[in-house]
Amino acid sequence: MVQRVAVIGAGVGGLASVKCCLDEGLEPTCFERSEDIGGVWRYTDFMDDRRVSVYRSVITNTSKEMSCFSDFPCPEDFPNYLPHSLLLEYFRMYAQHFDLLRYIRFKTTAVSVRKRPDFTTSGQWEVVTETSGVRESHIFDAVMVCTGHYQEPYLPLASFPGIDTRFRGQYLHSLEYKNVDVFRGKRVLVVGIGNTGGDLAVELSHVAAKVFLSTRSNTWVLSRVSDHGFPCDMVGTTRFNHFLDWLLPSALTRRIRFRRFNSWFNHTNYGLASTKSSKFKLIINEELPFCLLSGTVVLKPSVKEFTESSAIFEDGTMEENIDVVLFATGYIFSFPFLEESVRSLIDDNRSLYKCIFPPQLEKPTLAIIGLVQLTGSVMVGSEMQARWVSGVFAGWNKLPPTSRMMADVLKKKPPVKKYMMNPSERENLKMSFISYMDEIAACAGVKPNVLKLLLTDPQLALAIFFGPCSPYQYRLVGRGKWTGARNAILTQWQRTLKPLRSRVVDDSSNGS
Repeated sequence: MVQRVAVIGAGVGGLASVKCCLDEGLEPTCFERSEDIGGVWRYTDFMDDRRVSVYRSVITNTSKEMSCFSDFPCPEDFPNYLPHSLLLEYFRMYAQHFDLLRYIRFKTTAVSVRKRPDFTTSGQWEVVTETSGVRESHIFDAVMVCTGHYQEPYLPLASFPGIDTRFRGQYLHSLEYKNVDVFRGKRVLVVGIGNTGGDLAVELSHVAAKVFLSTRSNTWVLSRVSDHGFPCDMVGTTRFNHFLDWLLPSALTRRIRFRRFNSWFNHTNYGLASTKSSKFKLIINEELPFCLLSGTVVLKPSVKEFTESSAIFEDGTMEENIDVVLFATGYIFSFPFLEESVRSLIDDNRSLYKCIFPPQLEKPTLAIIGLVQLTGSVMVGSEMQARWVSGVFAGWNKLPPTSRMMADVLKKKPPVKKYMMNPSERENLKMSFISYMDEIAACAGVKPNVLKLLLTDPQLALAIFFGPCSPYQYRLVGRGKWTGARNAILTQWQRTLKPLRSRVVDDSSNGS
C-alpha cells in the first residue's frame, strides 16, 4: 500500500504532483536541489550549478487559459502570454493557495533512487539525498520523478567539423545565453530553428552586426495572435477541430493546414518550408518573418564545416568573420540518480507506458512526470499525469497487466533510438494535446462526456466542443471534480479580454 511518496523536483510537475498526492491522502516529500520553486521557469542572471533556466526575454508560447492548473485559473488581469516572472508568480500563488511549500525540502539533491531488496513484494524505494554535504537515506513507497526533459544541453560538436579544432571564435549552447549584451556588434551564427533558436535570432538581430540562422528542418512559423486577435491556441485547440482532423483524410487536413500557415506569408519564398515537406516542425514567432524580410536575420542551410573564422554551408556558400556560434540544439534528458537497471528501461518517453510508467517494473511505484512532447501545454499534461499517477498509487486507478502495457509500448515506440539522442528529431514525436489529455483523463476517470452534457447542460457542452479545450474541462467529473470548473469554462473569454481592455473605445455608430 502506497503512503509515502518521494517527488523529485519542484518545477511545475513537482508542484502538481505534491498537490495531487495530498488530494489522494498520500504523504509527499519533494526534494528540490535549488533554493526555490519554478524549475526551468525560474530565471537567474547567472549560471546556477548548470541548472537549466529560461533566458531573460522569454514569454510563454501557450496562453494563460490553456496553460494553467485545472482548478486554479490565472488571475484575470494577467496578460494572455506570460513572461517568466509572472508565470513564476502564478506558481507561487498556486503553492501558497494549496499550502505546498511545507512539503518541499529545498537545497536537497536526490543522489540515488534504488529499489529496496524486497521490491518485488513491497515496491519500495531507497532514496538517498544530500543537503549541505550531509547525506540522508529515506524509504518511500513510491517515487515521482519530475525533472522534465530540459536537463542536459545537447551539443553535437562532432556534427560540425572544425568547430572545436579550427574555429577561433566563441561557441556556446543556448543554456549559457542570458541576454544580448555580450553579442553587441558581433556577427552571430545561430544553429537550430526551434522555438529557442528563432527567439534568440530575433532578439540578437536588434544589437548584433549580423545574424545568420542555420537550419536543416522544414519549419512552419506561427503567430501567437490568431483570428480577431485571440490567442492562437484558444482558437485552434478545440474538440471540433480535433474531430475534423480525425474525420477528414490526413492528406486533406495536411493541405488545409499548410494553406492556413501560408496565409500569413509564403514559407517557400522565405526558404523555411514547402507544402511537399513530409517532416517538419512548428515554431511560434511573430517577429522572425519580418527579420527575414528586412535582412536583419539571414536564413542558411546546415553547416558543413567551420574554418578559423568562417562557416561553410551544405549549399557551398560561406559566411566569413563569424564571431560567435550559438547552438540552440536543445536538451536531452537523463536520470543519473536512478539505478542502472531502472535507467536502462527508459530509452525515451515512448518506452514508458502512456509516457509515464516503466512497464517492466515488478511494482508500478515509479512514475516519470513531464517527459512528454505535446502540441499544447506540457504544464497541463504534467498535471494530468500527476492526477492519474496519484490515483494509481492510492489504489483508485488500476494499471493493466505488464503484458498489455508492454504491447501498448511496442505498438507506439518509434523503430529507431536516434529520437532519444537528437532533440530536433524528437520534435517529430509530438503528440496531439487533446488526444493525449483525453487518453490519460480516461485512465483517471475524469474525461468529460460531451454527448451526455449536451442532454443535461447544452450551453456547457457547446462551449466544450466548439471552444478552447482548456484544462478546466477535466475537472467536471470524477475524482478531483471542482465545483468552479463550469464557471471557469464559461468565463474564459472574459479573462482573455480583461487585460486588453486597459483603454476602452466606443465602437458604436453615431449615425453621422
